[in-house]
Amino acid sequence: QVQLVESGGGLVQAGGSLRLSCVASGRTFSTIYMGWFRQAPGKEREFVAHISRAGVTTYYGDSVKGRFTISRDNAKNTVYLQMNSLKPEDTAVYYCASKLLPGGATSPDAYDSWGQGTQVTVSS
Repeated sequence: QVQLVESGGGLVQAGGSLRLSCVASGRTFSTIYMGWFRQAPGKEREFVAHISRAGVTTYYGDSVKGRFTISRDNAKNTVYLQMNSLKPEDTAVYYCASKLLPGGATSPDAYDSWGQGTQVTVSS
């Protein structure tokens, strides 16, 4: 079982930036695929970004393309989510997640382990 701990959330004004981090333990980091999801109150969990094991391939949800960047440092067992040009509609709890198998990058059901989440609030 992979353990995931997110950090970096907070309150930011619209147009600002934040960088989220997620540290993984319990398995060799370079063997797991990583993703970021978010969930706003009253809404379903939404796919944000995914990155392959070596960091070569990335996918993004339509609502964050061009503004968010996912990256990873396998030497530090950490995945990052750089969020720029933030909007009030980006307000949510952000979760990192891991999976062992390829495929299903955008589906929460494909992921095996989840962090506890970190709150991001964007004020207008």
